[in-house]
Amino acid sequence: MTSADLRTRPARPTVSPLPAARRARRGVQLGPNLTLGASRTARSLALAALAVLAVVWLLPMAWAVFTAFKSEQDASDPVHWIWPQAGFTLDGFRTVIERGDLPLWMWNGVFVSAAVTVVTVAVSAAAGYAFSRTVFRGRRVLFALTVASVLVPPQMLIVPWFRQMLTLDLVDTYAAVILPQTVAPVMVFILKKHFDTLPRELEEAARLDGAGHARIFWSVMLPLSRPMLAAVAIFVFIGAWNKFLWPFVSTSDPALMTLPVGITAVKDAYGVNYAQTMASSVLAALPLVLVFVFFQRHIVKSVATTGLGGQ
Repeated sequence: MTSADLRTRPARPTVSPLPAARRARRGVQLGPNLTLGASRTARSLALAALAVLAVVWLLPMAWAVFTAFKSEQDASDPVHWIWPQAGFTLDGFRTVIERGDLPLWMWNGVFVSAAVTVVTVAVSAAAGYAFSRTVFRGRRVLFALTVASVLVPPQMLIVPWFRQMLTLDLVDTYAAVILPQTVAPVMVFILKKHFDTLPRELEEAARLDGAGHARIFWSVMLPLSRPMLAAVAIFVFIGAWNKFLWPFVSTSDPALMTLPVGITAVKDAYGVNYAQTMASSVLAALPLVLVFVFFQRHIVKSVATTGLGGQ
């Protein structure tokens, strides 16, 4: 290249990139941001909006807790709806425990929810593994029907379930309350997608050692899926604990009532007792709070490491 060519060649414009600190101050974004921006003002606005939403979400729960510790007269008083005129009391909790069979209802709720959780997780995990790692005729059609069944409202299945329980002579039994609740196509879909993300090299290495599908599922897939299985179990347990309609329809035996069904019996001849109803609700929510407190890290880990978090 001659000196004339160098003189005639246009000079390349020099670009001096902004330092990282200056880019941050000027609000230059290099990637997606989960907040409203990178500036201090934007973060403050985001935190303020989240705080307002948190208060709106917690307000009904706070009202329920305050009402549970009021007398029936103060609970119906619209003037002193925050601070009761007669002060806080435990009369609502005492009345609920004395009039209702609360220990039996809680035991039934724990037993039914635990049984539903165990069966649902076992069946959903096996079905999810089959859809993810095996090939059989009609697999795509069967999986499409499983996903489509998510769109069916559970209320539409009440009559078929009840007729089926009548045919099997299971009405007024624990089996009638438990078995229909173990149908969870959403959990099958979630676990299938989770198994899709696991590396296939581990499965191939197990096959070289002579392992079959059952051994791979039990010794390889399930140990790698403990956070996801724990999260699914917690979600299923919470859903089964809060279930009202099917336990109410499937049995008329008071000895088989779960806590949501038993709470409806806490009424007086003069109408609903708000303090007693809220006291029952607080007692019903306590096991769920304890479950979430002890197992929340599994939920956070499963959402953060799978596609449930939008990642």
